[in-house]
Amino acid sequence: MREGLIPTVLGTAVAASGAAMRNKFPMAAAAVVGFGLAHVVLGAIDLVEHRGRTK
Repeated sequence: MREGLIPTVLGTAVAASGAAMRNKFPMAAAAVVGFGLAHVVLGAIDLVEHRGRTK
C-alpha cells in the first residue's frame, strides 16, 4: 500500500463527517473539518514525496 494513502482517506472521511454536522454543532464541525483537511494535506504530501518508489 502506498505511503500516505491511509491518512488521505481517513482525512477525507473526517472532513466529510465534520461537514455533515455543521448545522448542529458549527464550532465543533469547523474543528473537525480542519483536522480532516490537515490529514488530507499531509497524506497528499507523503503520496507526492514517495511517488515512483516501490517497496
